[in-house]
Amino acid sequence: MLGCSGTYAAPGGACSGYLVESGGVAVLFDAGAGTLARLQCHLPIEQLDAVVLSHSHPDHWVEMPIMRNAMRYVLHRSGLPVYSTAETLGLISAVSHEHVSPTLELHQISDGAELTVGGLHIRCSRTDHPPETLGFRVDDGVHRFAYSADTGPDWGFEQFGGDIDLGVCEATFRDGVEVDSPVHMTALEAGSMARESRVRRLVITHLLPGADAEGARAEAESAYGAPVELARSGLVLDI
Repeated sequence: MLGCSGTYAAPGGACSGYLVESGGVAVLFDAGAGTLARLQCHLPIEQLDAVVLSHSHPDHWVEMPIMRNAMRYVLHRSGLPVYSTAETLGLISAVSHEHVSPTLELHQISDGAELTVGGLHIRCSRTDHPPETLGFRVDDGVHRFAYSADTGPDWGFEQFGGDIDLGVCEATFRDGVEVDSPVHMTALEAGSMARESRVRRLVITHLLPGADAEGARAEAESAYGAPVELARSGLVLDI
């Protein structure tokens, strides 16, 4: 996990960014602030095979123009596939003054889309979050990983048909906290959703900086019925 903070990065941390590696293939899911530096602790930028971005909120994509600059002007690499929603791709292009290609190859995806990167098969599902936001399931033929991205409670991993070995689910709020609209899950809702979706292992993420992480973990565990792990920058998980 390169970064896991919600909205803005906690001290010493980074916003959303998850590197998935399997069979020599490396795919970055989301590229929030601070994740590019963290990525380089694990592999060189030019060894990425693809980037998949969930939505257009800046804490999930703002490193992309910086990555484009690094590849174009320093590393002299091109042809990195980037998959995301139309709005997100438009923002990347605008911030890069339309000079994205050939450094980045932009591909629009939406609800129900499926794509293959090397030996990784990726399925997309629109979540309960404005603007258009996609959650992802990644299958390497043996193991299955799911990432909720940002979502309210009216979406769940069951959209992927179950059989998920590791689920990384946002848990931005605590139960009982009043918000203007339920555009994010509480830790309790994350635990309940993972239990109902038969997720074998749950990690909660997207906690706000300064949040009571252990309290959120306990709340999620009470609904999940099994131990829950906390996301943190630098955490490496084997499936």
